[in-house]
Amino acid sequence: MELTDFILQVEGFDALPPREKIKLFGWHLHTHRGKAIFDNEAIRSCFRQLHLTPPDPSVYLPRMAASKPADLLKEGRGYKLARAARSDLDAKYGVHHTVIHVSQLLSNLPAKVPDLAERTFLIEAMKCYRVEAYRACIVMTWNLTFDHLVRWILREPQRLSDFNLAIPKRFPKKQGLTVSAQEHFEDLKEADVIEVCQTASLVSKNIIEILREKLKRRNIAAHPSQVMVTQSQADDVVTDLVNNVVLALL
Repeated sequence: MELTDFILQVEGFDALPPREKIKLFGWHLHTHRGKAIFDNEAIRSCFRQLHLTPPDPSVYLPRMAASKPADLLKEGRGYKLARAARSDLDAKYGVHHTVIHVSQLLSNLPAKVPDLAERTFLIEAMKCYRVEAYRACIVMTWNLTFDHLVRWILREPQRLSDFNLAIPKRFPKKQGLTVSAQEHFEDLKEADVIEVCQTASLVSKNIIEILREKLKRRNIAAHPSQVMVTQSQADDVVTDLVNNVVLALL
């Protein structure tokens, strides 16, 4: 998780004294940056990243280590949060490692998905995941993936030709149907597009199976039901579709 995203979770952050901000930055460096210890420059960098004038860490960090009880522990040339301070912040802001992984996966995706329309779906999926709206996250991640698949087919003339030739082979009643623009895909169901892709051998069998399975998951999430949609289900949909479809079809 990026520092800017983490700070959005901290109510009243701007009004906190430097000591409390340093504790938060230390926790972020431990938890989201994997740093066992941090030094003066790491804390200064956090302040600067948020466009804040940094206090003098060379003054604050030793004082925080010398306080009773100590907020920090001196470790070689750096510091780390004392157990009590870290446990308190874990309770307030800690998340399961899978949440960190999925959030990072979504956060890194815009640089790899240049299309603005796809980014719109991505932003919505990220927002839904962060507020634990897992049904909506699954729906938006599927929308992102399907939109990406369609654009991938259209981008290469040979792929598009192979897709059009496969439509009547897979669905004889659709003789004469061809697609040449994104809106033309509305004449096919999402499941039909997947089947045509298989007939045209545009993608691997593994991708076809992932698409079929995740479309079923999307349908369950999208329609009112008493089926519980959990974080782990959203994690599975996001990681599978992003890693094995979106990033595989660039």
